[in-house]
Amino acid sequence: MDQRARPYRSVLYIPGSKERALEKAKTLPVDAIIFDLEDAVSVDEKDNARATLKAALAAGGYGSRMRIVRINGLDTQWGEADARAAAEMDCDAVLLPKVESAAQVDALAALVGDKPIWAMMETPRGMLNAAEIAAHKQLTGFVMGTNDLAKELQCRFRADRLPMLTSLSLCLLAAKAEGIVIVDGVYNAFKDAEGLKVECDQGRDMGMDGKTLIHPAQVDVANAAFAPTDAEIDLARRQIAAFEEVEAAGQGVAVVDGKIVENLHVVTAKEILAKADAIAALEG
Repeated sequence: MDQRARPYRSVLYIPGSKERALEKAKTLPVDAIIFDLEDAVSVDEKDNARATLKAALAAGGYGSRMRIVRINGLDTQWGEADARAAAEMDCDAVLLPKVESAAQVDALAALVGDKPIWAMMETPRGMLNAAEIAAHKQLTGFVMGTNDLAKELQCRFRADRLPMLTSLSLCLLAAKAEGIVIVDGVYNAFKDAEGLKVECDQGRDMGMDGKTLIHPAQVDVANAAFAPTDAEIDLARRQIAAFEEVEAAGQGVAVVDGKIVENLHVVTAKEILAKADAIAALEG
């Protein structure tokens, strides 16, 4: 499936140490799962979590959901063992926390072979080096770590996320420049569906591919927010049809709903339809 068409609307964190949660994740309508060996696993469970997660992934049952394993940082006592274990796991990518340079991605690549790597972007230095990190040949995705970022920035939490917009935008520019996935940070108030929708809509408006989630109750809101709407799908179809009709007739300019349709609009329209088809295939 084309990288830009593949849905990443909902990316749910699941503790790698909890067998019950690992089993439940197989039934949830999420596009991707981050199997966490880092923050969600206590110090005394770190070693057992690797074996638990490896067995769960080997058993399968996750369907077409993207399977991402978040390891501990390579500067911790668990990071290297996590990386070597993840290299042997049946997963689609390995996620490295607090990435601040391409050299850190190099270090992980040396441990995981040719497995795709994703980067947690959650520090000021990471924001400033986003372009070089995104350009790494093995790097295929960014995950915004907005909780850690807020701590490092010493900013206040606001509904409009104004203090974070520069950071989010730097990573977004880097991700789009290199054609990699970028998913937005978590929304902590998991019972506040209205607040979650506002933040999802903001992320989608910016160009994020989806939202990381901390609770299954958040999945439906994220899936709806990051999927093409019926109106967008209808407009895309009409734009393509109008453009092709004008092109076939050798005429000048296609117009839909009083607006000129150029080739760039058709490219976007085709991406919208491809995304809609991919979502339908996942949900079917």
